[in-house]
Amino acid sequence: MLFLCPCIEQEVKNVNSLFFKQKLKTTTTTQISTTTTQITPIEPSDVFILVIPYYIDKSYLQSGDGISQISATINAPENNYAENAAYALVNGKLHIFGGWSDPTKIARLDDCTLNELTVRLNEERRSGHAALSIENGEKALICFGDSSEVRKTCEIFDGSTTVSTFASDSTHRRGGLGLYKNQPTSVGCYSEEHQKAEMLSATGWISLPNHPKRISEHSLVALENQSLLLIGGKDWGNGGARQSGIWQLKDENWNEIGDLLQADYKGSAIYIGRSIYYFGYDSKAIERLDFTEEAEELQNVAQIGNQPGYFYFPVLFQTISDFCI
Repeated sequence: MLFLCPCIEQEVKNVNSLFFKQKLKTTTTTQISTTTTQITPIEPSDVFILVIPYYIDKSYLQSGDGISQISATINAPENNYAENAAYALVNGKLHIFGGWSDPTKIARLDDCTLNELTVRLNEERRSGHAALSIENGEKALICFGDSSEVRKTCEIFDGSTTVSTFASDSTHRRGGLGLYKNQPTSVGCYSEEHQKAEMLSATGWISLPNHPKRISEHSLVALENQSLLLIGGKDWGNGGARQSGIWQLKDENWNEIGDLLQADYKGSAIYIGRSIYYFGYDSKAIERLDFTEEAEELQNVAQIGNQPGYFYFPVLFQTISDFCI
């Protein structure tokens, strides 16, 4: 199963004595190794997704078949704790990074509580950043932000420390992170309204074919066949119009392979089994994109429900049917 976001190791590289609250961080540059993905078959009726919106008290548990949507109780230091936070799995644990409540925070979901860690992000990432599980889920890559050079910078979290890595060549605020050919990739930008795509290799960022549209605020999802999907977003070549397109980057080519039932942006997506679950913001629609078992070709798009509010960039986590209810 594949989730869109985090990562880990267990060695503290450097302790900054200026941080009296035991906030650990390092600035050493490190390389990125290849990440592999494997999808475990699972029926939608067996899928349950914890959805944590920007207001923690609005969290809920959504079933993959759309039959149930139940309120979930998550504890956090502040009710807006997840607002504009990026998220990813590290060693199977959900972590959230930065956001409006604290732009350098790292918090881990333990049972039903988001516990803030002593380790901090190297950069302030208040909004527009993204996180991605890498190195088989052992670490997380966190990149970009909403101001100056932070829109290009990246760092790696290994569960106990944060280490700076290669900065991208172009800014990718709200350009997201996904895997293409098992390497971290970002597309587009909210601030510069471009259509550039870049992939992070072991030696730095390299250019990929431009997306056909000047896109941002979309969702990026990797398939097991090493292609990358881009879902929804805003097209700045068309006045920021909401998009319904489902685009695939495969063999160095972008192709539109289908459409959402409702155009949307600022959504979040998660790949479970052979289905992508997309939680829209503007339409509030929750849509399931089903793919064939072998070739991973798009087979069907169905709406399975609605978000109970206008929740942008909600945190998503696959869990069990009675988690925190």
